[in-house]
Amino acid sequence: MSSLGYVSPQTMHFAQPLQLQSGASLRDYMLMYETYGTLNADKSNAVLVCHALNASHHVAGVYEGQPKSQGWWDNMVGPGKPLDTDKFFVIGINNLGSCFGSTGPMHTNPATGKPYGAAFPVVTVEDWVAAQARLADVLGITQFAAVMGGSLGGMQALAWSIMYPERLRHCIVIASTAKLSAQNIAFNDVARQAILSDPDYHGGDFYEHGVVPKNGLRVARMVGHITYLSDDDMAEKFGRRLRDAGTGAAAGSCAEGEGEYKFGFGVDFEIESYLRYQGDKFSEYFDANTYLLITKALDYFDPARAHGGDLAKTLAATRAKFFLASFTTDWRFSPERSQEIVQALISNRRQVTYAEIDAPHGHDAFLLDDSRYMNMVRAYYGQVWDEIGGAQ
Repeated sequence: MSSLGYVSPQTMHFAQPLQLQSGASLRDYMLMYETYGTLNADKSNAVLVCHALNASHHVAGVYEGQPKSQGWWDNMVGPGKPLDTDKFFVIGINNLGSCFGSTGPMHTNPATGKPYGAAFPVVTVEDWVAAQARLADVLGITQFAAVMGGSLGGMQALAWSIMYPERLRHCIVIASTAKLSAQNIAFNDVARQAILSDPDYHGGDFYEHGVVPKNGLRVARMVGHITYLSDDDMAEKFGRRLRDAGTGAAAGSCAEGEGEYKFGFGVDFEIESYLRYQGDKFSEYFDANTYLLITKALDYFDPARAHGGDLAKTLAATRAKFFLASFTTDWRFSPERSQEIVQALISNRRQVTYAEIDAPHGHDAFLLDDSRYMNMVRAYYGQVWDEIGGAQ
């Protein structure tokens, strides 16, 4: 297997307003996207990869002159990889409201000439899917071989199967859910409150003040990151090991029980050091308004709400074949949530493949290299390839 090598993002401008579920509309917006592989003559080998919360259109490959710019799912997408770009034409699209190129809160509001800030309209998963469909229209892709995503990306893939049932042959939903639990919504709100209560947030208009609500972003990321890891994974990586402040040693340098307590409110434990590092790094590149928007889109996603909570009725109009995967230690989007989708699809007599992977890494497992998981995805895409006629 090899990397895609250097890749380049592209932009597409849309003048026609996009009507949003909130009742607002967005005009003169731009979508950032990347493509990998070659679109075949009948445009039947296109696969859309939908991104999760802090990811983007940059799914695979690297940018020239930026050796550390590897795409967020580079282990999944590329020549000879489970989603093989020697066979499929893969598209990654940055969602509206993001801070990675598509129109978002940092961009200029044409109505005011100033950054949107908090005035950027609240968007939903369904709004993102509608925008993605418009981009596919311009590319001349009337039907995807597959739409795929993990976590929030999996919600988008599921929404595709409901909103545009004839426009995808396969729907691949990994470590996802048909709606968030109350606990998940609670975690998201705590993270949002950390940002909203940061004095540097300035009601969302911090751009004009030349500041960034870094403290809020740090805490938001720390809260979120805890939910991505399993208890077992944290115990194995960090346990109750103490940070050796004298040497600044890396995680794992002090054995369990070694070292001395500092009897203060700084960093004592390795897990504290790790979370603060993750928070600091996140606050350097992510936009606070984007974080608010995306977590709210997560909260609002509940396609069965329009059918009285009946997921089977919601999925009755779907036409795709489905592949779902979950991970045993993922307590944020637990296997039970995937099983609910599987049962609703089976009740509609849809063709479903389901894999529950016994992996210790929590929610983050969908981004990692578990061989069983990767091989199942590879095998499934082999079926997709055979179905569209292989090399024809």
